[in-house]
Amino acid sequence: MSFMDLFWLLFLVSSLQPILRQRLLETARFRLIRQLEHKRKSRVILMIHRQETISFFGIPLARYIDIHDSEEILRAIKLTDDDVPIDLILHTPGGLVLAAGQIAHALKRHPAKVTVFVPHYAMSGGTLIALAADEIVMDENAVLGPVDPQLGQYPAASVLSVLERKEAKDMDDQTLILADVSRKAIQQVETFVAGLLEDKMDPEQARAVAHKLATGTWTHDYPIFVDEARSLGLKVSTEMPREVYQLMALYPQATQRRPSVQYIPSPYGDGGVNGHNTHALQRVLRGLAGPRF
Repeated sequence: MSFMDLFWLLFLVSSLQPILRQRLLETARFRLIRQLEHKRKSRVILMIHRQETISFFGIPLARYIDIHDSEEILRAIKLTDDDVPIDLILHTPGGLVLAAGQIAHALKRHPAKVTVFVPHYAMSGGTLIALAADEIVMDENAVLGPVDPQLGQYPAASVLSVLERKEAKDMDDQTLILADVSRKAIQQVETFVAGLLEDKMDPEQARAVAHKLATGTWTHDYPIFVDEARSLGLKVSTEMPREVYQLMALYPQATQRRPSVQYIPSPYGDGGVNGHNTHALQRVLRGLAGPRF
């Protein structure tokens, strides 16, 4: 074999390696999804938004809930019989109100039980979707967030607050128009949230929770932890299936820099902490040599 033959062989192998790795990763994901479906006798749907990177330019792209997501989830719900429960795993910073509202509406209309799993966070539109579920399962450190509408870079509630500080004659037309749209957006979201909660709590309580979540009580990135979610009257459990965490590990954050967080991915008991868990550590280190499925 000549040098050029060897060069082209190595080039071919290196070109195919990312494709093969991705296929192995997808196979592992589908296998774990089926395992969770058999365990819970449900349809499992994932909506996981990571920051992605364009491989050629290295430009980070933030993912969020969009119309494509709503189309895919609505299609999955249509393919699910009325007597089959739905388990939705959510990991998202939020997104379009239209798309999130469509997903929430479809989940609420599903006759069988709907459970939303939040392993890390489901903010804004993600919280709107979670409110449609019969049960929300959160990690002890996971968070939800307010659902107050945002108009471009401004919270709708903050735009309305300008009207309280200035008279109309001192404001330009654009501000007045934004204030009008803000008022409508808040009212629409508040009414929608109250509708999602009406069969889960007292109607008066549902309206109070909707008002608190939709009207700018907190900043838009305010974290609502498990205890506060329960205090609002939401049905929240912390019994997160192990498979959900395993699935999250199969959707790694794309990165082209040195990782900022590192640890040995092995459960530690007293043996691991004291350095006696040698066999477990050896298994982990062997696994670092390449993917095993």
